[in-house]
Amino acid sequence: MRRRENLWIRISYAIDEINKWAGATGAFASILLALLIVYDASMRYIFHEGSVALQELEWHLFDILFLLGLAYALKHDKHVRVDILYTRFSQRFKEIVRILTMLLFVIPLGLLVVWYSWDFVLQSFIQHEGSPDPGGLCCRYVIKSFVILAFLLLILQALSETVKAFYRLGELEGGGV
Repeated sequence: MRRRENLWIRISYAIDEINKWAGATGAFASILLALLIVYDASMRYIFHEGSVALQELEWHLFDILFLLGLAYALKHDKHVRVDILYTRFSQRFKEIVRILTMLLFVIPLGLLVVWYSWDFVLQSFIQHEGSPDPGGLCCRYVIKSFVILAFLLLILQALSETVKAFYRLGELEGGGV
């Protein structure tokens, strides 16, 4: 029993590590985004030169930052919840709420988004969709595929949080899971 428990905890921490790297990628995208905005604004207001591709790249970097930050926020417990109620719960009840939230809301929502995004991304790939604006970016399916990637990472992180909550719940009740 102990060996199976350790396997689930190791898998959970491997998922955490993956989402740590996803979060770092999102953080790097934020630095690139800030530099790109400074450059783009300087070019527009000082030199009166603009670029549709640069503006679209700003949107794409923001998308990457936001989407990769979803699972990272869940990993670090920085997501939205009603803390005014949650802080008053016992630790045992908090773990039960965490498990139910992941299993009944986060994972099903993530699966729905992945399911409905699949055709959206596939159609974009088949059509080799690009920007409708002149001078815009090509390969719009690349950024659209980040929706699927982000929600797969979110599902994995929700599973990781569920495993850890079960483990903590077992320890609160005086034994292993």
